[in-house]
Amino acid sequence: MNILRLFAEDVPMRYAAFALMLFAPPLAAQIVTPPRAVTDPKTLVSPADDEARPVPLEDLGASRVVRSAIWSRDGRQIFLSTNLTGRFNIWRVDAAGSWPVQLTQSDDAQSGLEISPDGKTLYFQQDEGGNEYYDLYSVPTAGGSVTRLTATPDVREADMLVGPDGRIAITVKKKSAGQTDLAIFDPATGSVRPLTSEASPQWQWSPAAWIDGGKALIADRTFVDGTAGEVWRIDAASGRAVRLLGKPDTLYVANDATADGAAIAVTTNEDTGQSHAAVYSDGKLRTLAATPWEQRSGEFTPDGRSLLVGASEDGRVSMMLVDLATLRQQPIALPPGINTAIGSHPFAADGRLLALHSGADTPTEIVTADLRRGAFVQVTHLAPASLAPEHLPKSRIVTYKSFDGTLISAIVTMPFNLKRDGTNPAVVLPHGGPTGQAVDGFSALATALASRGYVVIQPNPRGSTGYGLAFQKANFQDLGGGDLKDEIAGKDFLVASGYVDAERVGITGGSYGGYMTLMAIGRTPDAFAAAVEMYGIIDWRTMWDHEDPLLQAYQRSLLGSPDEAPAVYDATSPITYIQAVKAPLLVLQGENDIRVPAGQAREVVKALKAKGNVIDSVFYPAEGHGFLKKEDQLDALKRTVAWFDEHLKAKRPF
Repeated sequence: MNILRLFAEDVPMRYAAFALMLFAPPLAAQIVTPPRAVTDPKTLVSPADDEARPVPLEDLGASRVVRSAIWSRDGRQIFLSTNLTGRFNIWRVDAAGSWPVQLTQSDDAQSGLEISPDGKTLYFQQDEGGNEYYDLYSVPTAGGSVTRLTATPDVREADMLVGPDGRIAITVKKKSAGQTDLAIFDPATGSVRPLTSEASPQWQWSPAAWIDGGKALIADRTFVDGTAGEVWRIDAASGRAVRLLGKPDTLYVANDATADGAAIAVTTNEDTGQSHAAVYSDGKLRTLAATPWEQRSGEFTPDGRSLLVGASEDGRVSMMLVDLATLRQQPIALPPGINTAIGSHPFAADGRLLALHSGADTPTEIVTADLRRGAFVQVTHLAPASLAPEHLPKSRIVTYKSFDGTLISAIVTMPFNLKRDGTNPAVVLPHGGPTGQAVDGFSALATALASRGYVVIQPNPRGSTGYGLAFQKANFQDLGGGDLKDEIAGKDFLVASGYVDAERVGITGGSYGGYMTLMAIGRTPDAFAAAVEMYGIIDWRTMWDHEDPLLQAYQRSLLGSPDEAPAVYDATSPITYIQAVKAPLLVLQGENDIRVPAGQAREVVKALKAKGNVIDSVFYPAEGHGFLKKEDQLDALKRTVAWFDEHLKAKRPF
């Protein structure tokens, strides 16, 4: 589980010291990241296109998304969770392409697809109103009634992995606990039998692979912030667990295993601080040749001879096959952008690969790749015709230096037909997390804005993944400090291009991106002329007091506890700087959000209304951390674009 894609009152005078302290000249040297050339901002170019038009927001809102997918057992069909009707329900298509057939109907989102060994039953998980406390369900693959398999409102059952005998490994988390444990669910009896009993909420268990005909599991025990992990073998009958890989402050994650357990696909940052693919067999770890960039081991091919590996290079993701005997790498020919396998078993029995592809000018689609012939087929066509790539804005990955010399990468989406006259508006899009990454895939918001004349930049500031462990940990107890400076440096990069007016730059993001938006307009009140924050944190102390124990454990990994680091909590909470906010702010929030409760947004609104700011807000019922209902997604998109049109395309209002 990716944890965070994560009170109004007068500010005491003592808080002013924190702003001076955290924005003082740097004392530390730059953070080492993969080597790359610094981009001259003057090399940004707005292409000419007489046929370019603003992309209709209704069409962007009608573009569908895939949450999960899986092969049928015979490889002739694909089951997918997609929002064709505006809700994430389950559909079936022929692998060669066909009109989709709907299998389920629900207002609540359905995902996590798994299939029974005989191919007759499809399993999925579903919560209520975005509350993230999932139960397990099933539906016949041929169509029929949905069966609810568990009904536990105070327990989350998720992350299913079907075994060869039909039993299902799952993760289990109680609402009152932080830790996530392993269990086995038996569809025949409806019983849930625990396998692990984790003592620390800082550690989470998840299943990786069934081995030995269902007699054992390969499982992962990972630290809540993803910076460390261990690989275990667990006997399915007794629960006896043996650690295979583990070392302090080192990441080992199993992603798959051969049927006999002789080889395990592993992702590790051992010795390098950067995640790389490896194979564990005969008690030894064989790692692929080191690269500056991140790799992730995937799944073994059905013949057990090759391993799928994903490579993330500065925001773009590709895949390759690795021969187990020689570790020779063979790239998989898919168009550049974001290419990722999907499903717990992405290979059909004949070796075809099930994957997702997207690019900055290409909405996400399901493709199948015949690796023997080097050919791929686009199975779905989820985007309206107006989203054909020809006239959509293009992206470019750039690198600039931040305040301390650290290299920061960002994705810039350029509109067509701009004049380089320093009059154009721009928007900074901080990503969620903070342990996340902006990648060069399709963004409806970036496309909506860029097609309307806004230059858009999506930075990867310190704290992001993909640039090494030191970079990922560089904002520990400094949230909204150095990483905010990295975002501001992204704005400065756009202004230096000659296209952008420094007085017409906005900022918007969700989760940690919403938090960063609030920090930006409070700590640097003259930097942004307008802002839209979505489900962002305003006060880390009240978050600590009211959040789910798992999220509390994640927060501890970022900040420590309030008792341990009270000054840090003051310095990193946007509530500290709320009285300095000038920029008009739009707040968008799900009422049912358990990660950033709606009370956080209400405190923002209350504080800014009390001081007479330009402020508006929308609270969406039956939505959680992010908006899944089509009408709410479209409403949020329309309101965001309208807010920036009003406050950025006119002169600065303050």
